[in-house]
Amino acid sequence: MDTIINLKHAIDQLVKEKGIDRQVVLEAMEQAVLTAANKKYRNTRDLEAHYNHETGEVELFEFVTVVEEVEDSYKEIGLDEAHEIDPEAEIGDSLGEKLDASGFSRIAAQTAKQVIIQKVRDAERETIYNEYSDRIWEVITGMVRRFEKGELLIDLGRAEAVLPAKEQMPREVYRPGDRIRAIITEIRMTTKGPQIMLSRTHPSMLAKLFEAEVPEIAEGIVEINAIVRDAGSRAKIAVSSNDRDVDPVGACVGMRGARVQNVVSELRGEKIDIIPWSEDIARFACNALSPAQVSKVFVDEEKRALEIIVADDQLSLAIGKRGQNVSLAARLTGCRIDIKSESKVAEPERQEFSSFDGTDVDEAGEADETIIEGQDVAADDNSVETAAATDSDDVVVGE
Repeated sequence: MDTIINLKHAIDQLVKEKGIDRQVVLEAMEQAVLTAANKKYRNTRDLEAHYNHETGEVELFEFVTVVEEVEDSYKEIGLDEAHEIDPEAEIGDSLGEKLDASGFSRIAAQTAKQVIIQKVRDAERETIYNEYSDRIWEVITGMVRRFEKGELLIDLGRAEAVLPAKEQMPREVYRPGDRIRAIITEIRMTTKGPQIMLSRTHPSMLAKLFEAEVPEIAEGIVEINAIVRDAGSRAKIAVSSNDRDVDPVGACVGMRGARVQNVVSELRGEKIDIIPWSEDIARFACNALSPAQVSKVFVDEEKRALEIIVADDQLSLAIGKRGQNVSLAARLTGCRIDIKSESKVAEPERQEFSSFDGTDVDEAGEADETIIEGQDVAADDNSVETAAATDSDDVVVGE
């Protein structure tokens, strides 16, 4: 009885500690006993192993087929001999006999143990894979375990995850034992088990952090329409509202900036621009270049290109440090953006009129007279006065 209790207790412990389905453990034990028995009998017999829930032990059965003429004494039995076991036995029937499963040698027992260990390991890996495959794009918290070739190995409790070097935030430094939050981007099944891939630079990381901080996003009132990031430096997030009474930007910023500040703190000071989404590409581009103020926008829809004019004092702000602001805006809108200052746009016009600099009144009068003559207008006094009253711009256009 003690053996039965111990076996049941061992199964319960295995199920509880490893989180494996009980049926998987029982099948592993049955397979272990069957493997050990086949090794003992050198695969000469037709054996089956079944767990008895009442007795709490794995029972081993040998099966033979009833035949007229026995050719394999290990797997076949004659009809007369079969009738001694079962009077109603007929040709083709399969008869089973329970064997003593306690007489395995130490080697057989060790084989059974190894099979159980392998089965349990496989089941555990599959359980972990199924659990985390349903959690892709979820932000999780783990503990830094160690470093390997620039990669961080993160302990998630029941599993270990990898944070590749390219998915780490620039200038972030971690030590073994530090807690870290990251988003699950992928899970792969390898020969060593499931490999969980993490990221702290993916745009979805920013989206999930806002979803956790902003109830309106979690409830679907506010939507995140687009996100671009230069991880660790700056990000732009475009939001819209499904409720006219809810300001999407204000909801994300929060009272006194509390909500966005929590996200910024998690991302170690990454600057975040929250802008309103618009289907009007010109208006959206103006928002995307925030905090710069835009004067004019010219849209080429076929080439998905924008020419944006800004005041001279807004040019450096629109471009940003190392072109970061305009680069993020271009990625956010999906358009090529060409930014020009108002003075640069006006330069060709000034050059066009430069030939008139220093022109005296007499020269202008001669020009007017020449045009008038070219138009075959009578040179009476009234005509001359009309020509003299003509604006110089009109003269140029006429030429």
